[in-house]
Amino acid sequence: MREPTTPSLDQRLDTIARQPFRARFHLRGRDRVIAELSGPTALRRHAYDLVAKRLAPAEPYKDGRQTPYRGHPVFVAQHATATCCRSCLQRWHRIPKGRQLTRAERAYVVDVICRWIEREVADEGTPVRHL
Repeated sequence: MREPTTPSLDQRLDTIARQPFRARFHLRGRDRVIAELSGPTALRRHAYDLVAKRLAPAEPYKDGRQTPYRGHPVFVAQHATATCCRSCLQRWHRIPKGRQLTRAERAYVVDVICRWIEREVADEGTPVRHL
């Protein structure tokens, strides 16, 4: 898998955000404060750890229910970016289920999550509206 560029990540995120369920997710309250205080380096490290533990295995424990809806900015980002479970990864990102994620796939998922968080923090709390 080749490394995505920021414009292609933004295009993918814009496409996913058009789905009503995904569009509901934004960093608010405690999750937003954690994102702002932690900074991009710490959030990227957290994202790698969470993806490795909860998403990378061929058959993740409780797949489809393993990602909470809040409690950490990475969890919110996973739902907003359709990187919350292997079914969503397959449907939205064309990463097949039933096998362990490769190093490149894990890096891609983390890039998607971190780019979404970066856009949310830069947005000053105003949800982006897509027509």
